[in-house]
Amino acid sequence: MAEDTSVNQAPEVEQAPVAAAKRGKKGKRIVQAGEVHIQATFNNTIVSVTDKKGEILTASSAGANGFRGSKKGTAYAAQITAEKVAEIAKRDHGMKTVDVFVKGIGLGRDSAIRAFSTQGISINSITDKTPIAHGGCRPKGERKP
Repeated sequence: MAEDTSVNQAPEVEQAPVAAAKRGKKGKRIVQAGEVHIQATFNNTIVSVTDKKGEILTASSAGANGFRGSKKGTAYAAQITAEKVAEIAKRDHGMKTVDVFVKGIGLGRDSAIRAFSTQGISINSITDKTPIAHGGCRPKGERKP
């Protein structure tokens, strides 16, 4: 007698198609020339190194380097942050020349730029991108006589 085995076995479950594999970190690219963006506020200094297209290679801030509270806004914190970023950009990406773009009015503006030059990276140009208000919207309230 032939037994029907399909009844006794568990039905096969259809598996959903596997999604594309997750992409890992991008490989380290060798970039000879790039851009340094320094945002210096009163409370913190953020330094990021990009290639010419604007894709970030490395970035750091005073807060990420162990400075807390009001110490984040100091020139020394900006110098330490810029030195670490410059060292990573030079070591991992082969950075040799940069264009510097500075935004903000914090204490770390000059010291961050100086830190890049002391690390052996030549600076082609320095551009100030600080936004400046000019005019703006009409304020609320009645006209003054």
